[in-house]
This record gives sequence, C-alpha cells and structure tokens, in this order.
Amino acid sequence: MFINKQLLASTPSKHRGYVDVSDMKHLWRYLAWTVIGLLITLCLQPVMAQQSPGDILKAVIGLQATIRDDARTAASLGTERQGSGVLIDDDGLILTIGYLILEATSVTVTTHEGLNINAAIVAYDHKTGFGLVRADEPLGIEPIELGDSSTLQAGDPVFVIGSDGTDSIGPARVVSRRTFPGYWEYLLENAIFTSPPYRSFSGSVLLGSESKLVGIGSLIVQDAAAGHYTLPGNMFVPINALKSILEALITTGRDPNPRRPWIGVYTEEYRGHVLVSRIAADSPAMDANIKPNDIILKVAETAVSDMVGFFRAMWALGHAGVEVPLVVLRGSEIITITVLSTNRYKWLKLAPQRLTAFFP
Repeated sequence: MFINKQLLASTPSKHRGYVDVSDMKHLWRYLAWTVIGLLITLCLQPVMAQQSPGDILKAVIGLQATIRDDARTAASLGTERQGSGVLIDDDGLILTIGYLILEATSVTVTTHEGLNINAAIVAYDHKTGFGLVRADEPLGIEPIELGDSSTLQAGDPVFVIGSDGTDSIGPARVVSRRTFPGYWEYLLENAIFTSPPYRSFSGSVLLGSESKLVGIGSLIVQDAAAGHYTLPGNMFVPINALKSILEALITTGRDPNPRRPWIGVYTEEYRGHVLVSRIAADSPAMDANIKPNDIILKVAETAVSDMVGFFRAMWALGHAGVEVPLVVLRGSEIITITVLSTNRYKWLKLAPQRLTAFFP
C-alpha cells in the first residue's frame, strides 16, 4: 500500500523490516514456535471466541484518506494514504492508526463487501498514536470487542488482520513488550512487538487468544526482539492505552490531559548520544537555530544519552509553551540553546472543523 512505501522510506534503518541472512535462524525459530502456539490456540478457539471469525473479519475496515499537498506530513507520509481500521461501536466508530488520517481533508472507509462510505474524523491523539473516524452511514456490522493488552507477554500467539479479507490474516507471536521511542518526539509505553512482519501494517488489527482486539498496527521494524540481533516484525499500539481517553476523544476530539511541549526535532541514537537528524520546517527548533548533526547532551540540568531520556526530560519541564534549555554539542563546541516549545497541533495544518478540539 502507498502509505507503507512512504513510511518505510522515512523510517530510520533500524526500524525497517529488512532481514540479514545471518539473522534468518532467529526468524525461523520464531516462525516455528508461532505455528505451534497458533495450532494450540486454534484448538481452543471455539471455546473462547465470543464472536465468529466472519464477524471479526467484517469488523476490519479499509480506510483511504486524502491530505492537502502543503500538509506538514505530506512529504513523509504522502497525500493519498491507505490502511485499515476496526469498528468498535454500534454507531460507525472506527479505530485506526492516527497517521493515516493526520491532516486529512477527506476519509473514505470500505467494508468487507466493498461498499465505500464517507467518514468524518473524530479524533487524532499524538500521545498514543490512535485515530478515530465515524462512518457517515450505518455499516450494519457487529463491532469487535476490546481485549486486555496488559496480559500479552513475549511468546504469546496472536493474529494480525488487515482489510484485504481472508488473505490478510497473519499468524504471529509477541516477541517483546517495551517502551518505544519514535524519532518524531513520540514515546509509547509497553508497546507490543510481534514477528514475523506483517506488510500491510498501517491500522491492522491485533487479536489475542480470546479473539478480542489488543492492539492497532503502527510500524514495521527490524528490531522487534528485545536483544542485540535483527528480528523483523511490527510494533502495535496496545488497546489499553485507548480505554482511559476514549470517551474524551469521542466527545471533544482530544484527550483531557494538557499538551506536552514539542520543539520539532527528529532524533536518533548514535553511540550513546541523541543526534539531531533533521529539523521540522517552521518549528520552534528551527526558530532557535538547532541544526542537523547537533548532539543533545542535556535538557536543562538533566544529562540525556537516549531518546527515551530526552523526551522524558523535556516533558518533565511542563506543558506546551514552556522554555526548553538544551546543552548541545556542535562540532567541537558546546553551546546552550533555549527553545520555546509549542503545542504540536498548532504546527500541523489540521482541517478547520477539527481545530477547536486541539487548542490550547
């Protein structure tokens, strides 16, 4: 799908799903255990399942979004995005991964029977990465049940389902649960990593052993396992991250918590340091003259050596609008730069009808 190619092109190499020949033995080992675990799961499925397989497949919806050419995310994510979503209530509410609908001017959803229906954007949540849309017409489909993602552990068998019908069902295993830092100032606690990789990952549905929704597909990665060897797979946003904010997202389009400070740096980890790889256009970081290849040594008085530490130190300073003092190594010179943070939603070019939901 178009979005997958765009996302792969904009993803640092350690998060891409390419396999080194020397690491194939790890992939085959996980594949073997995946098949064994899923055979056991399939034997128990008739007892545990609350919904029929047909109902579950119907609840997985295709999603297409059109984005304006001058959108902030157009260059990295494209202007025509495709992926999946899943129906989670009886009134047409569809959960997906947020970047599919970010800065979208129109959204269309496609049912299992091939019916195309316009949909309205309900919410986009940068903190979790979730997006919500609502179909303009009744879908006549039973929504999927939400599961408990906190029970998932490394080794558990799961299914990944996209919107392409029965051919899109992929068996997998959970290979790790850990904090995921995204280079775009994003941090997801207790993310779910699975293997083998599922290529149509954007908005794909992760089902646990009880055939309930436990995660939404976000990325394809090369380092799915929590170790020092290559294992391609996917990262899923756990469904429990949605539960406490779902009502607020539906009613107001935003979570009830204050906005985190955002400065507009894209970072990566390099030999125990936080390296600035590029700067978002018209961002606070650009205004403050932060440059690519700068190494961030400290946030205020807190030394940082990885992206997790960098984000947490910055967010600990306060809410959006707070000053962020950075100690930066530029070449052989150590300098201090203060960046006036902002609310990321103000930087994005959101559709006018959604603006009031995201400010301040």
